[in-house]
Amino acid sequence: MDGPRPVDRAEMAPRGLADDVRAYRRRSELNMTTPMQGILLRVFVGESDRWQHAPLYEAIVQKARQMHLAGATVLKGVMGFGAHSRLHTAKVLRLSEDMPMVIEIVDERVKIDAFLPVLQQMVREGLVTLEDVQVLIYRSDAESD
Repeated sequence: MDGPRPVDRAEMAPRGLADDVRAYRRRSELNMTTPMQGILLRVFVGESDRWQHAPLYEAIVQKARQMHLAGATVLKGVMGFGAHSRLHTAKVLRLSEDMPMVIEIVDERVKIDAFLPVLQQMVREGLVTLEDVQVLIYRSDAESD
């Protein structure tokens, strides 16, 4: 006897790229011929930039995790300059305590758009960019779903 299907709490929660990929995987529809559209958010800051007494790059990653974005990666640059044209380098003769840091976050547009006001408050100096991307693979060896 078929009755109404119970509502799963996960179906009521806001969905992001990670949720969509898991749903595709469960339906065995995710493969290299069905890429998903996503947005790559890049945040360029200095290593010495701070947010509430913590390194800004760490605070951004923690906030992205708290807001359930699909993932974030921090890259440390060896050389760069920004709006002030000050050269930051890792060369021994020109030691800099403010190396360039790049935070990359990929998720669907809705989740990234919800994160942008947070960045607006956190990033006092730096550069924030967005790019359209195709997500071909997003998986973990230890999927618990």
